[in-house]
Amino acid sequence: MPKPTPLDALLPLTPPVFHILVALAGEERHGYGIMQDVASQTEGALQLGPGTLYGCLKRMLAAGLVEESDERPDLALDDQRRRYYRMTALGQGAVRAEAQRLASAVTVAKAKRLLDRGNAGLAGGKA
Repeated sequence: MPKPTPLDALLPLTPPVFHILVALAGEERHGYGIMQDVASQTEGALQLGPGTLYGCLKRMLAAGLVEESDERPDLALDDQRRRYYRMTALGQGAVRAEAQRLASAVTVAKAKRLLDRGNAGLAGGKA
């Protein structure tokens, strides 16, 4: 049996953590920007409140998935109180592994015809 890695201990990611990392995949963001991006990615299905967001970020900082950024945009265009976050290499590995896990699950669901529109109205597997 292969030896577990630190990454193995982090998986599977919770939906909020996964979507926060996806939001940080393209660029550094502050909390409100992360909340907006997650809502956009999920077409409003996942709305992160401040408690959920900052609780997740605190745990993600402790786990080494994200770090605070020292770089700031133009101070004339930004509020100095904002904290910016960026994904670490460990965070990138975790979000890639979770995306692969989810893609594999979707492949299985497709093979079992669970994503076909014709089965959307089935209740309890009966036709």
